[in-house]
Amino acid sequence: MRAIVLSGSISLIIALLGTPLFIRYLRRREYGQFIRQDGPESHHVKRGTPTMGGVVIVLATLFGWLLGNVVVGRTPNVSSVLVVGLMVGLGFVGFLDDAIKLTRERSLGLNATWKIILQGVVGISFGLLALRFPDEQGITPASTAISFLRDTVVDLAVLGPALGLIAFVVWANFLITAWSNAVNLTDGLDGLATGAAIIFFGAYVLVNIWQSNQLCGVNNTDLATCYEVRDPRDLAILAAALAGACFGFLWWNASPAKIFMGDTGSLAIGGAIAGLTIISRTELLGAIIGGLFVIIVASSVLQIGYFKITKGKRIFKMAPLHHHFELMGWGEVTIVTRFWIIAGLFAGLGIGVFYAEWVANLGLDG
Repeated sequence: MRAIVLSGSISLIIALLGTPLFIRYLRRREYGQFIRQDGPESHHVKRGTPTMGGVVIVLATLFGWLLGNVVVGRTPNVSSVLVVGLMVGLGFVGFLDDAIKLTRERSLGLNATWKIILQGVVGISFGLLALRFPDEQGITPASTAISFLRDTVVDLAVLGPALGLIAFVVWANFLITAWSNAVNLTDGLDGLATGAAIIFFGAYVLVNIWQSNQLCGVNNTDLATCYEVRDPRDLAILAAALAGACFGFLWWNASPAKIFMGDTGSLAIGGAIAGLTIISRTELLGAIIGGLFVIIVASSVLQIGYFKITKGKRIFKMAPLHHHFELMGWGEVTIVTRFWIIAGLFAGLGIGVFYAEWVANLGLDG
């Protein structure tokens, strides 16, 4: 527990104190955000606000995670290393995207083809490595089974060794792409994505602690209620570091934002979310805990689909959903606060479902 508290505290302090230094550096270099012309008019005043703040989130997370382990004499296990690698890899792709936008002074960054290729390299590497490195019980960081609250009976391994591996890599990359896009779309109002990410990572601290306390063969020998996962304590430490880093960054990212996270932050956070859900074997539970992200993605998908089907008609005034409420006259702070409340409700629902399933299994065994 000390490592969890330390990692969160260290990353929070680093992000809180480091972000203003990074803001001053970006202002000296005149690296400011370019605003889409087709976005809400109220956003045009944000032009020139320093961006690429995801660099601070990533670095604060890394230091918090490493120091939180080192101070208590722990060595990070492979599960958290894989999630960190995914976060850093996607963050680097986002960094390239942001850097091109800034240096070429345009709202479009990395070429779409190169962005897909680079994300694919990172995602495929993660997928392949996640099925390696078994522990003493033979448990690998991830499994080929589709997971909800734990691994389900739907196992991609039934396709055979080769096809099962390919199917898992495709599934993992779908989740990685989906979560990265979800965070990117949510990052449209000051503090919205950052606050929602804090709630998500905070919820996963609790999920991973509970998994660690009920780990099969360690603290629980009841196969119906124990969790067959690898290194959940490590994941809790990392989730705490992520929450702390986002917390510190939010101080400067809240309205009126002094800095934006940029694609560096949204891709890194999306990768961390995907990695946590895959390695903790709670892939579908993540969609409940991160329900706000899912709703925002769904609003864009529905808008685009309805627009194409009806040849020009729209469901919302503008997508993603938060822009719809902006055009309805809601204030930015009001939208963000209410969306944070929704994010908190989804996180509470997810944790409730997670715990209720364990209690139900306990009751059945009793």
